[in-house]
Amino acid sequence: MFEEKKTATTSIANLGEFGLIEKIKANFGIQDPTSIKGIGDDAAVIDHADKTVVSTDFLVEGVHFDLSYMPLKHLGYKAVMVNLSDIFAMNAMPTQITVSIAISNRFPVEAVEELYAGIGHACSRYKVDLVGGDTTTSQKGLIISVTAIGTAKEEKITYRSGAKEHDLIVVSGDLGGAYMGLQVLEREKAVFEVNPQSQPDLSTYAYSIERQLKPESRKDIVELLDELNIVPTSMIDISDGLSSELLHLAKASDVGCQIYEDKIPIDPEVLGICKEFSINNTTAALNGGEDYELLFTVDQNHFEAIKNHPLLSVIGHITEKATGCNLVTGLGQQIELTAQGWTSPKEEEN
Repeated sequence: MFEEKKTATTSIANLGEFGLIEKIKANFGIQDPTSIKGIGDDAAVIDHADKTVVSTDFLVEGVHFDLSYMPLKHLGYKAVMVNLSDIFAMNAMPTQITVSIAISNRFPVEAVEELYAGIGHACSRYKVDLVGGDTTTSQKGLIISVTAIGTAKEEKITYRSGAKEHDLIVVSGDLGGAYMGLQVLEREKAVFEVNPQSQPDLSTYAYSIERQLKPESRKDIVELLDELNIVPTSMIDISDGLSSELLHLAKASDVGCQIYEDKIPIDPEVLGICKEFSINNTTAALNGGEDYELLFTVDQNHFEAIKNHPLLSVIGHITEKATGCNLVTGLGQQIELTAQGWTSPKEEEN
């Protein structure tokens, strides 16, 4: 996982920017009927009859990913997932993406091909089209910017600002896996740096490592809600941790919230890793981030439709603003929620 393979490579400089673009273009076709013109012109042409939803994210080497344990193919896949998750969090369906990269001369053409193989796999799996982007030079490292474009009927678009008192708070999947997978990878990286001959057995951590290296965005949840004829009152994806995202929803909706520790879904493997690392599992679920699950609120009338669904967990309810945002522990203690996920550099300096 951590050792570089020594194989013959091709310099990007020898291929040139246009040659590189042509090489990338050859592996991407058009799938979505709204994609009129993709790669190969000054701009893409898209024909959307419904409302258009757009989201953009950056991934920066050394900040968002570490190539000593992140395979480039996985990185390409994850870069797409990060953005599609934002579209799903609007209760919308993605249709196209654009991808721009800044890359240093330490990366050969074959590395770029690996990156785009992951992007291509994501596009194929989620039925979205790569319709444009840009390539440029980076003085150091790799930077990826993905823009995702999607559509939704106006009446189904869900914002962060619609939660109301007594709504149920619901989360998809389980939480904390990506964070604990990162802890395992960082530990094994440290071991490898001391002893490059070490061969770690990561089989007992497979689920959590995959949650970190190759997450899946929750298209299935948006489809499920549509099947159940449920339009959430508010929704957000869990990229910075459950606690941070709850506070975002509460602030945008001008409400408070209360969640229950024993209702937070955590995979048994994650519980085991938390014990091994002496990390409180609730802390991992609240603050870990990068799970890319969906956090949303629904009217209480929908409780019967979702209460026993294996993909959904009701973890609390919306309260009036004056009560604040709180976690009720397994012992019945009420603790104020705080945002401990990612913060911007400006905030960190203060």
